[in-house]
Amino acid sequence: MAKKSLIQREKKRQKLEQKYHLIRRSPKKEISKASPLSEKWEIQAKLESLPRNSAPTRLHRRCFSTGRPRANYRDFGLSGHILREMVYECLLPGATRSSW
Repeated sequence: MAKKSLIQREKKRQKLEQKYHLIRRSPKKEISKASPLSEKWEIQAKLESLPRNSAPTRLHRRCFSTGRPRANYRDFGLSGHILREMVYECLLPGATRSSW
C-alpha cells in the first residue's frame, strides 16, 4: 500500500490539472500562431507563471486498490500483481490466465 501522503499529493495534482486545463490550452495555441520570437517568449512566461503541478505531464497513474505507481494496466486501473491475483480468483469477467 502506498503512503497516504503520496496518494493525496496525486489527487491534489489531478484537481489542479482539471482547474487549469483550459487556461493552459489557450496559450499553447497562441504560441503556435505567434511568429515573432519575442511574442512566443511572452506567452511562454504566462505558461510558466501557472502552478507547476497543474501540468498534465506531472500526473502519474496509480493502482486503484493499492496506490502502487508502477506496472498499471489502463483497462483495469490496477497494478500487475493485483490484476493477476484477481484473475486467479475469477473476479474479473473475461480475463483468463495464460496457458501454452
